[in-house]
Amino acid sequence: MFHLALPWILLALPLPWLVWRFLPKASIKQPGALKVPFFFALKTIVTETQMRASMPGWRLILAFIIWGLLVFAAAGPQWLGKPIAVERQGRDVMLAIDLSGSMEIPDLTLDGKKANRLAVVKSVAKKFIQDRLGDRVGLILFGTKAYLQTPLTYDRKTVEQMLGDATIGLAGKLTAIGDAIGLGVKRLLKVPDQSRILVLLTDGVSNAGVVTPLQAAKIAAKEHVKIYTIGVGADRLVINGMFGPQVIDPSQDLDEAALKQIAKITGGQYFRAKDTKALEKAYSTIDKLEPVESGKQVFRPITPLYIWPLGLALLLSFFIALRQTGFFKRKASQVELATFPPAGE
Repeated sequence: MFHLALPWILLALPLPWLVWRFLPKASIKQPGALKVPFFFALKTIVTETQMRASMPGWRLILAFIIWGLLVFAAAGPQWLGKPIAVERQGRDVMLAIDLSGSMEIPDLTLDGKKANRLAVVKSVAKKFIQDRLGDRVGLILFGTKAYLQTPLTYDRKTVEQMLGDATIGLAGKLTAIGDAIGLGVKRLLKVPDQSRILVLLTDGVSNAGVVTPLQAAKIAAKEHVKIYTIGVGADRLVINGMFGPQVIDPSQDLDEAALKQIAKITGGQYFRAKDTKALEKAYSTIDKLEPVESGKQVFRPITPLYIWPLGLALLLSFFIALRQTGFFKRKASQVELATFPPAGE
């Protein structure tokens, strides 16, 4: 189907005629008279020059045709193909990652080597993001405050990059779990109710922020946001002290009760990740959620056609320019000289 993207531009078609019709003609101040003995001969030359300079009818018509073609091209002619309906399958998943100071504790392993919690989370979450084909993924980083690092997007590579650039303490050294949940709920309000998912990962207790975790969880439940909580961190770490190796619990500050309650209130699930394999299993379980159909999207392929009237206008302009320079007359003269050889031959 033929369609004009900007049909109102066609109103400019009569603009040259309006300018010629209503604008006053330029007034030329007559200079003082000059008496010359060859006045009549000069008058004849000037008259012939003006007649040659005046635009003939065909050139005026071509000028209006060129103007019409340029206006038509600016109106954006295009051909709309047949409507194509595409079912969009997917979920809207917001990831909330803790960047507080405790995420620096090296109580996990990555590729057989000791690594801090954030490094392991980045590695596992990266694969989780890569597997979300068809889903929109967003990223929230929180510490003392919660920040939206990436809004919901299909561009998973950008989300991976933003997560990879995250550093410990970027959002502060404390932990504002309630604010992270509140920000996640706010960003998920514009998506369908059945596809609102928040994955919250932390290794501590909420000790900062304006909203408490349970208050935020109740708001999330009211807005149909399902929250999956992950408590990360080992429960046993050997450190060298003054009296030799000592075994401590690096996750003693983890508030598992609150995380379980958050998941229960919102209809989600709590996962305890004491090592890298457990963290991978947690993300793998969440990844098995059934996709939710969120409606059909209809689009029509568009083929722009402006290049044709624009190209024709350029060709006509080029033709007038060649006529103005006498190109065709010179060609005709050359043909005549080639046809009639010089006398004496």
